[in-house]
Amino acid sequence: MDRSLPTVLPEAPSSQAVIPDVSIIVPARNEEANIGDCLESLTSQTGVKFEIIVVDDGSTDRTRAIAEGIAGVRVISPGAPSEGWTGKNNALAAGAKAARAAWLLFTDADTVHRPGSLGRALAEAKTERADLLSYSPEQVVVTFAERAAMPVIFAELAAQYPLRRVREQDAGAVAANGQYILVRRAAHDAVGGHAAVATEILEDVALARRFRDAGKRVYFRYGGDAVRTRMYRNWPELREGWTKNLALLFPQPERLARQSVFLWLMAWLALAVAALGAVGGHYLWIALAALWLLLYRRIRAANFATENNLMAISFGPPIFAYLLLRSKKAHADGRVSWKGRTYAIGASNENVLAQIQSAKPISKMESPKLRTGN
Repeated sequence: MDRSLPTVLPEAPSSQAVIPDVSIIVPARNEEANIGDCLESLTSQTGVKFEIIVVDDGSTDRTRAIAEGIAGVRVISPGAPSEGWTGKNNALAAGAKAARAAWLLFTDADTVHRPGSLGRALAEAKTERADLLSYSPEQVVVTFAERAAMPVIFAELAAQYPLRRVREQDAGAVAANGQYILVRRAAHDAVGGHAAVATEILEDVALARRFRDAGKRVYFRYGGDAVRTRMYRNWPELREGWTKNLALLFPQPERLARQSVFLWLMAWLALAVAALGAVGGHYLWIALAALWLLLYRRIRAANFATENNLMAISFGPPIFAYLLLRSKKAHADGRVSWKGRTYAIGASNENVLAQIQSAKPISKMESPKLRTGN
């Protein structure tokens, strides 16, 4: 018999209630396809006392009803974002305000948590003396667009933000993944919490930098052993999500786009020359096929399955280049969209909430030159 203590605490704690070890905060906006699996995986955690707070960020689907139907889950509303705040940061700040534990886990509604992962993460944070521990989840990909683009994107992220480097406390680079961020409550409050990054589109990286700048320890690693996620379920979602983020993640998107397409073309050319060499008896030409091995080695760092890596090598770089250029254009134009909200981005990189409910996501406002047939 499992005698560990899952202990999902009551929704409305009394003064006599046990204080949880971890408050799990799940911001959710129109997540009916994901929220049930996420919360089932969280409520089944063992070995640590916790509470679960779902912050329903103005959902218009069944997100709130599904969350309210799961025992041990408290659902709150954050209210409308203040001027300058992103919706997600408003939800995260509201969740932190309602939380009672000394540790806060901020995790997205599209995550699924492996059994016992919460207790292991808390133990790891304490062992590493981390004030902020973040995992990059295992990425689940299903459609062609996901399988082709996601390994390339995450391979480039791994190259831009190498884990060993970002874990060095004196490093210039710092990173975190907002799908899974576990923080000490005292440290979170000391750096100003999510209110301090309220205007940031990439609130996870901005929060990690505030921790690092304040002398707090940040620990970031690949966390497929703890959590998995399917970030996007179709091409429009993938396009809009990465349009919002890529220009912020990569400092020279145009240069990287050109480099990606060039290497992709060279790889195909090298493979063609190697094939012709094999047919014509010029066996030294076959060595050119090694360029594919170099690309595979780079893609493999993204932790996807072999078949997805091969699909990404074959088709992913031009898709990645398109998304980079689209993201750069959107940021240059001063508008990005996500989940029905459009944000205006000023030159100072402060994001102002321009429209709470947007009927036209950025994909409908794009230049004809940036359109894709996918």
